[in-house]
Amino acid sequence: MNDTPGWASPGSAPSGEKEPDSSGTPRPADQNGANPPEQPSKWSKEQPPPAQWSAPGAQGPAQAPPPAAPSPGWGGRPPGGPVGWGGTWGAPPPAARPGVIPLRPLGVGEILDGAVSTMRGYWRTVLGISLAVAVVTQIAIILLQGFVLDDSAATEALNDPSATLGELSRAMGDTLLSSGLVLLVTLLGTIVATALLTSVTSRAVIGKTVTTSEAWRDARPQLAKLFGLTLLLPLIAVAIMGAGALPGLLVVAGGSHDAGAALAVLGTLAAGLVALWLMIRFSLASPALMLEKQSITKSMRRSAKLVRGSWWRVFGIQLLATIIANILASIIVIPFAVLAAALSGDGFTGFLDSSADLGWTFLIVSGIGSVIGSMITFPITAGVTVLLYIDRRIRREALDLDLARAAGLQDYGSVASGTTGITPGS
Repeated sequence: MNDTPGWASPGSAPSGEKEPDSSGTPRPADQNGANPPEQPSKWSKEQPPPAQWSAPGAQGPAQAPPPAAPSPGWGGRPPGGPVGWGGTWGAPPPAARPGVIPLRPLGVGEILDGAVSTMRGYWRTVLGISLAVAVVTQIAIILLQGFVLDDSAATEALNDPSATLGELSRAMGDTLLSSGLVLLVTLLGTIVATALLTSVTSRAVIGKTVTTSEAWRDARPQLAKLFGLTLLLPLIAVAIMGAGALPGLLVVAGGSHDAGAALAVLGTLAAGLVALWLMIRFSLASPALMLEKQSITKSMRRSAKLVRGSWWRVFGIQLLATIIANILASIIVIPFAVLAAALSGDGFTGFLDSSADLGWTFLIVSGIGSVIGSMITFPITAGVTVLLYIDRRIRREALDLDLARAAGLQDYGSVASGTTGITPGS
């Protein structure tokens, strides 16, 4: 037995008997050298050799046992033994990093850094895709606003207090139509950029390069499904919010205007929370559709499964990435908009007057700023979504093992290699 504090050492003397000294021999009864008559010993004759054990506090300096080697279970490791995560209480070994992220569960900073590292390490492909999509999108928007969409009449009608109900209805219809067409063009560009950048980011995780033509070849079969998914999710949100406002609108139609309006506002707010919860729950459907070649409904179910139990974390990371991307884009877009207003015919006065027609100069210069801003927002938002999807699969399904094999890492996850896989369901 070991002399462990809190445990009685072997050979503690019974009550009334002579206490043996540290060498195992009986201690003298008095100081004058007189010895009492010998009594039969109750101690075993087979005692441990000297300096092998002693009572707590009774050992001398010369009898201190040599310090024991550290136990492998308490932060040390046996000489020459493998450095395994589960074999010690020390810190786990660093995870393999064949690409832009380490192959383990990711932190918030690592997800954001992975998206930026993809832009920096694969800038030719990433910026080439973003630039091409943004230029085509902005040219289409400028042509629509310059030749087809004329919002000046609608804006004047909406700002005219004496406008009739028919004029206001037509003005609102024209405004919604123009906004809808611009939104549709922007949505198409976003879908194409997301599809191509998803392929680039997924390859960057394992350190593989991909050209624009390879990304297009991988993404093209799924573009129609991605377009349907991207249209379906906003329609679901609008339908939910409409259902929330419907009871209040019915009350308004019944004649109770104040109560109906209050009920419609409350219903819309409650439905908006439900819609937000669903949108975050389905926010990983896009990479699931692109990388797993899933259908629209299966990719939505896949996203819901991956987000389950981590809704707030996914929401926070998506919100943070959107804020960062929009701030960076605004730093570029706003100066171009001010410059476009200064170069246009009416200057800053026309820029501040919403009813003024700013003309082609404003549209072109501000469009250049929008192109540069899109080159920043596209890679960040798409990259964060893909890395969130990969992080959730690493935590739930040990995807890091498959990624390591795809990256060509040998014996990844074994004790001898010094790495470990992530237990599914973590």
